[in-house]
Amino acid sequence: MNTRIQDVQIIPIRERDGLVGFASFTIDNNFYMGSIGVHTRPSGGLRLLYPTSKVSNNSIPIFHPINSTIANEI
Repeated sequence: MNTRIQDVQIIPIRERDGLVGFASFTIDNNFYMGSIGVHTRPSGGLRLLYPTSKVSNNSIPIFHPINSTIANEI
């Protein structure tokens, strides 16, 4: 896959419940992805949580990687 992840921005915040910042980036200079939560993992390292929208009692994903290949590239 020749996906280009560009214009990566990470905004650190004071840690709260594992949330340590927010990230944004563009994909192939065509899609802007923002409001991605950067969280610490209990075992060390970081993980990304993608934004959701609350509909009734359900959280509906706004966007997220659909396979592990692109998730790893991000």
